[in-house]
Amino acid sequence: MPRLLTVRSVFLSFCLLAVLALAPVRLAAADQFTADQKAEIQGIIKDFLANHPDLLMQAIQDADDKLKSEAKDKATKALADHNQEVFDDPQSPTAGNPKGDVTLVEFFDYRCPYCKQVEPSLEKLIVDDKNLRFVFKEFPVLGADSELAAHVALAAKLQGKYDAFHRAMMAAPGHPDEAVIYKVAETVGLDVNRLKQDIKSPDIDNQLKANLQLGNTLSIDGTPAFIVGTTIVPGAISLDELKQLIANARSKG
Repeated sequence: MPRLLTVRSVFLSFCLLAVLALAPVRLAAADQFTADQKAEIQGIIKDFLANHPDLLMQAIQDADDKLKSEAKDKATKALADHNQEVFDDPQSPTAGNPKGDVTLVEFFDYRCPYCKQVEPSLEKLIVDDKNLRFVFKEFPVLGADSELAAHVALAAKLQGKYDAFHRAMMAAPGHPDEAVIYKVAETVGLDVNRLKQDIKSPDIDNQLKANLQLGNTLSIDGTPAFIVGTTIVPGAISLDELKQLIANARSKG
């Protein structure tokens, strides 16, 4: 809705400029135009846009660029305001070097195919980059089974098997349902009966709600999404792109 309103405003402003430039119509309030004057204005606008479509497209592009720039600025400010929650929430599972000089944060969903697509690159990064700290942000946005998987993952952390469950879930094909989630948990050696009790913990529920709220605050509306330094990157990206983001963060100290 905000984008449509912005583009519409640009369009109307553009049309007004066309009228003022090309029509010798006396400036007046809208309700003072006669039917003939309104028809003349409409004709001028129609002819002008037909003869200058590139200008209209440029106006729309400029409006879109402005929206994206404003959204980026808003997300950057939100990241600065919520830096502690993003990078140093003690409840969030971590991997890699706890004292690494760069922290990579991922918001993900176990039923997201793009998260699974990028997972091998993340695992390689964690192994190869000895100065990388990684933060997992469970972000279940794809339905009830996603919410269950996230609850089970955080319950697995209580049994010291978060990493094993996470890797196995990311390797599970398709869109895991309840049966698959518990089968994976059993396969990695989790006590399933204990899991089913632990997932009812208010602490786990509150942590997931906090993650969802944080994602909303940062304008993250899908998975995966990555945060490095002051940069938020939506969508699955390549290993080389991830390495470049990390290198850029290191260069800024």
